[in-house]
Amino acid sequence: MKANLCWLVLACLLAACTVNPPKPAPEPPPPPPPLVQIVTQPAPPDEIGPLLSYHQSLRRMSQGELLKELSGLGLQQRSPRVALQMGMVLMLTRGSGDLARAQALLDGIASSTDADTAPLRPLAQLLSSNCAETRRVADHADKLATQQKENQRRIDQLNETLEALKTIERTLPVRPTPTPTPPPPQVNK
Repeated sequence: MKANLCWLVLACLLAACTVNPPKPAPEPPPPPPPLVQIVTQPAPPDEIGPLLSYHQSLRRMSQGELLKELSGLGLQQRSPRVALQMGMVLMLTRGSGDLARAQALLDGIASSTDADTAPLRPLAQLLSSNCAETRRVADHADKLATQQKENQRRIDQLNETLEALKTIERTLPVRPTPTPTPPPPQVNK
């Protein structure tokens, strides 16, 4: 019986060891991650958007309004922005040499190394290439117009010559129809 009692005590001790171990002290929850403040820098001011809107408003103006706008820009203090605006106006006026003046203004901005012209350079390059292409097309159109005038002059000259020949032909006396001459008599041998 003692042996049974030993086994019983031993079984109880083992059962007590396996039941539930004592719970350790609860760990404090991990600290929340530090708050990261995201500071966004304000976007640099958009200088191209307003200039594109300005160009669209110029396209709706008459020639008189464009000339007034150009004179108003001429009174302002010179800056890359004003020079770009003057170039835009000159691109749309139809005076002789205006496209060349516009391209010179735009090329000055496009090739400038000043920091204040940096945001305007791409637009100036685009408008300058547009001026160059427009000038090329205008020169080609002038050349074609000159050729057309020369061809028309030649056509008129040929028509005058043809009419003169027709007049001469009408004034010529009519040729009498020749009477047929009898064939010479044949001699028999």
